[in-house]
Amino acid sequence: MKMIMSIFFILSLVSPISFASFQDFCVADLNGPQYPSGYSCKNPDQVTANDFAFSGLAKAGNTSNMIKAAVATGFAPDFAGVNGLGVSVARLDLAEGGVVPIHIHSGASEVLIVIEGTIRAGIISSANKVYLKTLQKGDVMVFPQGLLHFALNGGTGPALAFAAFGSSNPGVQLVPHALFSNDLPSELVEATTFHSHEEIKRIKGVLGGTNLPSLSFY
Repeated sequence: MKMIMSIFFILSLVSPISFASFQDFCVADLNGPQYPSGYSCKNPDQVTANDFAFSGLAKAGNTSNMIKAAVATGFAPDFAGVNGLGVSVARLDLAEGGVVPIHIHSGASEVLIVIEGTIRAGIISSANKVYLKTLQKGDVMVFPQGLLHFALNGGTGPALAFAAFGSSNPGVQLVPHALFSNDLPSELVEATTFHSHEEIKRIKGVLGGTNLPSLSFY
């Protein structure tokens, strides 16, 4: 009996992950609860063909910004039909000199397909080994889940790529923003990154972080 109860308990924990395994699909109910593994399912009677199609990647993004790049995502919050299926997509536009800063996807691996231009992409392993590759039109590169990686335009014109992920909501965390666009006290950033106080203040000014004094740990 205890074993049966344990099995039911484990199934209750993973059930949000397995919606699509026990039924045809689990289109996201964006008005319902969200679990770590995804959204709850929309009533099948309310699902339409529009839930399985997405036009958010059709147009080039606005690259008139500091990084000269634009990323459009087809994750579950944007593309309800991928919820529960373990897949999602994104579009990357890079103007000349454009860059996607070092970042991670904690929830999925990524496959990048170059459609136009030249992209220099790299991976940094947990052993701090760098894997750098120059990609041309038609080339594909994979970025393992949770590893630091980046991409930049390595040519003289615009570059375009599409990405596929092994999760309907892979998550993203940009390292520069994690350090410099919040209220992490500057003295702690200085101590942990070895940047000067002046440089940290300058970067925080660019990325919108604050320079509040730290709270005492003691």
